[in-house]
Amino acid sequence: MGALIQARRKWTRTVDAAHRPCLAKWWWQPKTKTAIIESAAAIGLAMLPPEQFHPFQLDTFGLGKLIAAAASKGATRCLIGVGGSATNDAGFGLACALGWKFIAHGGRLIENWTELKNLGRIQGPRKRGWFKELLVAVDVQNPLLGKHGSTRVYGPQKGIRPNEFESAEHCLRRLASVYETEFGEDFSKTPGAGAAGGLGFGLIAFVNGKLMPGFELFAQRAGLDSHLNRADLVITGEGRIDDSTLMGKGVGEIAKKCHALKIPCIGLAGMMDSSVRARRSFDQLHALVEIAKIPHAQSRPTFWLERLAAKVSANLCPPNQSVSLLDHA
Repeated sequence: MGALIQARRKWTRTVDAAHRPCLAKWWWQPKTKTAIIESAAAIGLAMLPPEQFHPFQLDTFGLGKLIAAAASKGATRCLIGVGGSATNDAGFGLACALGWKFIAHGGRLIENWTELKNLGRIQGPRKRGWFKELLVAVDVQNPLLGKHGSTRVYGPQKGIRPNEFESAEHCLRRLASVYETEFGEDFSKTPGAGAAGGLGFGLIAFVNGKLMPGFELFAQRAGLDSHLNRADLVITGEGRIDDSTLMGKGVGEIAKKCHALKIPCIGLAGMMDSSVRARRSFDQLHALVEIAKIPHAQSRPTFWLERLAAKVSANLCPPNQSVSLLDHA
C-alpha cells in the first residue's frame, strides 16, 4: 500500500511479538502527513521460529511502538493493516506501549495479557488522540468473543489448543467487560473486532481507530478490477486456506471476483483445509505440504513455494509452452 501512494519507507527499532528486538518498516507520506503501518512488520507470525513460542507468551507491544513513532514523525492520518499477526491479546500489548495501565484487584499492575482474568480497572494515559484519523484495514468481520471470535476461529492457526480456548476467552471477555464499565463502550461485538487476535478491538478501544474492509481499500488503490479484466488466470494464496479465508480475507475475495468474472483461480497455501466450501471457491487448491513435510515448509517457504508453483504450472501448460505470471499485489 505504501508504494501505491508513493510513500517513503521508514524503519523503527521495536520488538516482535515475543519482545525480541527487531527493526520494523513502515511508510510515510509527508505531503499528506499519512503513515502506513503493517502490523505484521512488528508482530507477524512469520517473524517467529516455528513452534518456539505460544500465543500466551506473545503480545502487540511492538506495534504500539510503531504507532508512537508515526505520531512522533508528525502523522495526522494513519492507516494500519492488521493481517498476519502472531497474537491473541486484543491489543493489550499495544495499549501498554501507549501508556494504558491494566490494574488487577488489589492494585497490582498486569504485565501479561493472560492475567487479564484478574483485571479490576483500566487507567487511560493523558494522551489518547494520537492521530486525527486512524483507519484500520481488516480482512474479516468476526466479533471479539464467542464461537466466531478471535480465539476460536484464528487461535488454532497461531498455536492455541482447544483445551486453552476458555482460558484465553475468559481474559478477553474480562477486558471487554471492564472497558465497558470504565468507558461506557462495548466494542466486543463490532464486526472486525476479532481480527488479528482481537487487534481490531484494541485499535478501536485504545487508539480510537475506525475499522474498514481492507480488501476494498487495497482493490481500489491497486486498480484490481482493471487487472482482472485483462487476466486469463489468477494465482493467489496465503499461509493457510480454510473456511476463514472466505470470511472477508483478500484471498477469498479475489476468488469470489474471479468466479463472478469466470476467470480460473488457483489458490496456493502452506496448508489447507479440504472443506467443500473452500474447494468450491477455487478452480484448484494446492499446499506446500503436498511436496514437503511441515517443518521443512515452515523453515523454507519460499524454496518450496517456487517448486509448488512450478509443479502446478507444468500441469497447466501444454508441452514446450510456458506460463508467465505477473504479481500485481
